[in-house]
Amino acid sequence: MASAKIKKGDTVVVLSGKDKGKTGTVAKVSPKDGKVVVEGVNIAARHRKPTQQNPQGGIDRFEAPMPISKVAVADPKDGKPTRVRFEEKDGKKVRVAVKSGETIDG
Repeated sequence: MASAKIKKGDTVVVLSGKDKGKTGTVAKVSPKDGKVVVEGVNIAARHRKPTQQNPQGGIDRFEAPMPISKVAVADPKDGKPTRVRFEEKDGKKVRVAVKSGETIDG
């Protein structure tokens, strides 16, 4: 299986949609579904009826999964979106930002 280019804990930039340009940290990655959950981005609201467990009811807000193709890793140098490639450094496979050549720790 190929290594993932976006991993949990990475800082990413949203490329399209209502949250275009926002940055956030990856909270969860689902490679099988091709989805990613980013903290503070793609907030969805779910209206809940009052129940015995939650007598108040109300609106639950949560981060919804979004397609992995809509986000790009933020360049460690300037924070702008960049593609990722893999290189071998000191016998280890590391992720490198294409724009700046900086290694991405993750």
